[in-house]
Amino acid sequence: MKTKAHAKVNIFLKIVGTRGDYHELISRFVKIKELYDVIEFIPGNFEKFTIEGCEGIKREENLIYKAFIKLNEYTQNPAIIEFFYYHKVVVKKRIPQGGGLGGGSSDAAAFMKLCNDVIDLRLSIKRLSEIGATIGADIPFFIYDYESANVSGVGEIIEKFEEEVPDIELKFIDERCDTARVYKNYREKFMKIFEIELSNELKNLPSYKILTKISPLKANDLYKSAIDLCPKLDSFKDRWFLSGSGSTLFKLKE
Repeated sequence: MKTKAHAKVNIFLKIVGTRGDYHELISRFVKIKELYDVIEFIPGNFEKFTIEGCEGIKREENLIYKAFIKLNEYTQNPAIIEFFYYHKVVVKKRIPQGGGLGGGSSDAAAFMKLCNDVIDLRLSIKRLSEIGATIGADIPFFIYDYESANVSGVGEIIEKFEEEVPDIELKFIDERCDTARVYKNYREKFMKIFEIELSNELKNLPSYKILTKISPLKANDLYKSAIDLCPKLDSFKDRWFLSGSGSTLFKLKE
């Protein structure tokens, strides 16, 4: 009982408004097929819900654990708790943490879908997505498992984008960007105007064209904020695009 949890990159990410403490965005998410974690349910006897492989993350802060709690709250199905007395969750991590690749969200989405299948919860993809959106903004994209999609609102609106996803090269730097800090810093220092017209134009362009026609700083509104907090990124800003709030960089494979 195991499944893959793929990484994603944001081909572009534009902030188009605010909703309380949240930021409304328009972004293109694409799946990175060759980079994924593996989520596995392994039999045994356990006194409590057990996750292995996510060292450095407290159980209560782990998005998989939060997904477990939300599934219980939503379904009120005792079979979920019963199942995890006799199975543990093992995560084989390959997606870097704090890299803007959505690893934690992808793990949670994969966990929810595997639970849905193995425990026979019979929840629709739409319902799983709605539950996932209450846990993390990126989770609905991973629930739908599209190759490419335009994501808007605060992450809850997912629109499949039909295209041939280009080959993408990733670059990892030895620095972690904290998502909450990057967004907070963006709002305090860099949020001036919302480029609504450009955002709507980018929604309709294939990813390949965006990566060849738009500059990295123009493509991602969070880039300047990430550089401000993680100065190592500055030397890459002319040629490498930033995924999400960073710190992973990417470009078209040459």
